[in-house]
Amino acid sequence: MTETATHCPYCAFQCAMTLSPAPAGSPEPLTVDGRDFPTNRGGLCKKGWTSGALLGETDRLTAPLFRTADGGFEEVEWDVALDRIAEAVRQSREEHGPDSVGIFGGGGLTNEKAYQLGKFARLALGTSRIDYNGRFCMSSAAAAANRSFGVDRGLPFPVEDLDAATTVLILGSNMADTMPPFLSHLQGARAAGGLIVVDPRRSSTARLTDDGAGLHLQPAPGTDLELLLGLLHIVIAERLVDETFIAERTTGYAALRRSVAAWWPERVQSVTGVPTDLLRRVARRLASRGGTYILTGRGVEQHVNGTDTATAAINLALVLGLPGSTDSGYGTMTGQGNGQGGREHGQKCDQLPGYRKIVDPAAREHVARVWGVDPAIIPGPGLPAVEMLASLGREGGVRTLFVHGANVVISAPNAGEVRDALTRLDLLVVSDFFLSETARYADIVLPVLQWAEEEGTMTNLEGRVVRRRKAIDPPAGARSELWILAELARRLEAPGRYDLDPALVFDELARASEGGIADYSGLSHELLDTEVAAYWPFPVGSTGTPRLFLDRFGHADGRARLVPVRATAHPERPTEPGQLTLITGRLLEHYQSGSQTRRVAELADSQPELRAEIHPTTARDRGLADGELITVENHRGTVVARVTTSTGIRPETIFLPFHFADDASANLLTSDATDPISAMPEFKTAIVTVHAIGAVAPLETVGASV
Repeated sequence: MTETATHCPYCAFQCAMTLSPAPAGSPEPLTVDGRDFPTNRGGLCKKGWTSGALLGETDRLTAPLFRTADGGFEEVEWDVALDRIAEAVRQSREEHGPDSVGIFGGGGLTNEKAYQLGKFARLALGTSRIDYNGRFCMSSAAAAANRSFGVDRGLPFPVEDLDAATTVLILGSNMADTMPPFLSHLQGARAAGGLIVVDPRRSSTARLTDDGAGLHLQPAPGTDLELLLGLLHIVIAERLVDETFIAERTTGYAALRRSVAAWWPERVQSVTGVPTDLLRRVARRLASRGGTYILTGRGVEQHVNGTDTATAAINLALVLGLPGSTDSGYGTMTGQGNGQGGREHGQKCDQLPGYRKIVDPAAREHVARVWGVDPAIIPGPGLPAVEMLASLGREGGVRTLFVHGANVVISAPNAGEVRDALTRLDLLVVSDFFLSETARYADIVLPVLQWAEEEGTMTNLEGRVVRRRKAIDPPAGARSELWILAELARRLEAPGRYDLDPALVFDELARASEGGIADYSGLSHELLDTEVAAYWPFPVGSTGTPRLFLDRFGHADGRARLVPVRATAHPERPTEPGQLTLITGRLLEHYQSGSQTRRVAELADSQPELRAEIHPTTARDRGLADGELITVENHRGTVVARVTTSTGIRPETIFLPFHFADDASANLLTSDATDPISAMPEFKTAIVTVHAIGAVAPLETVGASV
């Protein structure tokens, strides 16, 4: 092995790194160093620095597994496993129809695998039932951007543009823990006293506003939409709007102005708890011309009104004239490693490659031509993730399910129901490199490659396509998902071509995306190997598009839409004394469901168990002490956690990270009610009660099993 330039296996910041041979005697096969790149500038977070440890884990899957009669697993040969899967698919389609077979994908898959998975679903399985875990983290922001701008790209500008910002409003994102190297781009705003963080919890990011660096707004959980409506009201009432921009580049201003007329500051304070003087300070700061950015994250989007909340943030940015400027803008913080690319090329139930709508006849014709099939055989739209999971094993629902790159028994809302649903399936096939919590429910587990063992591409939060490169050989027995899909397609006598070489798959993806919103047609592995700044759209003959909206927005008339939205009630509110509102989120040391990071000793030792963050007053009123074990429960489930008291959280709330397993899985408590536009679940405002289990307990890992 020589040095290999690649990118981190974790979040959408996609930090650049260099992989090198490990010293003799090292338990890890390689060493990891940060690499200079415009995003991370050589920096990595704890997760990135320790990512090589996963490649040497002893519980790596290296052979297909079959469920045995006693509930365990036995190893089988690949041909046996694939023949059994193909037989089950044929039987399910014959008995229950093609939509009885489904695929649940992941936002961590490479573009090549995400593309091939969507193609495999539509052609080899003939099913419309495909969706992915990006539905849990990006769908509301995407829906809002599409209806307002006509285009959904996380950051429609290079992250380096933030370096010159003097004001940055961050709503519902804790990037200090989720992507720490991002913070280097906020130093200008902090130095100017213009970092403004909206979060009901005093997160690591909120603490960056201390010592005159900015402001922390701490609204009541679930009131972000009302807060934004109030800021819009002030901006309009005080004539802080950019009238020229509104007139020349937007439509719908008159209706928007009427829609926020009732949200005067005193009313907003009564709903959110944010003082009126603070609301006015923020509105006026945002309106200071030049160097102003608004960024949203999952905290304001993972609600049943998440699309409307993200839309309100866009409306605020538009009336201030921020999008399309060279020194200001609006963006949303994509979370998963390939959350952007994963939704562009066919994993979403309603989309075809290039971010094309599956119901668009022209889109179907174009993609069918690339695939070499009749457009009529491509199924129509399927079911979004929550609805598809609810259908598992039921009449008319999915009976055979493939899971790729997801751990739904931890990451899905109302996870207890999901666990029950998996047991109703005729067949569950999980592709993973470890025996994840979801894989433990599987009938067949297929061992696949890890990040440093494969070639491919990822698309980061800026819409920049980057190369993932192979650094080491995989263990004997593990296979690429491209190979698995090709072998199954052959057994199912599927139409279309299923290449094994990721470069060839990318070339087909590029052709399929040509002319679409997310046009990759001018890109190739060869070009990306030159480290070109590959921002999509990147049509043939172009040099890419680092900054969208400079001249026009994505709608046919080139104008952005100002879309009036209204505040609506959340599905749950406290109704009895002692009830708390649950806030879920991330820790610095862990990633997503924790299936990977809980296996890294350095990370697990730092955060070994589920801890419930509660205000000291809340703990005192319930007779709880720091370090005490408690149950957190509602009608959906019960979790066990250890108390940590903090004055940085609102007294009526409780915070749980969602990285832990078994009876420490926070999503046992969360609601599967969804946004009517995006189908995003309501992760953030479940109502719970807490109860002491006993005296302060000795340190034992709570929910950290892997």
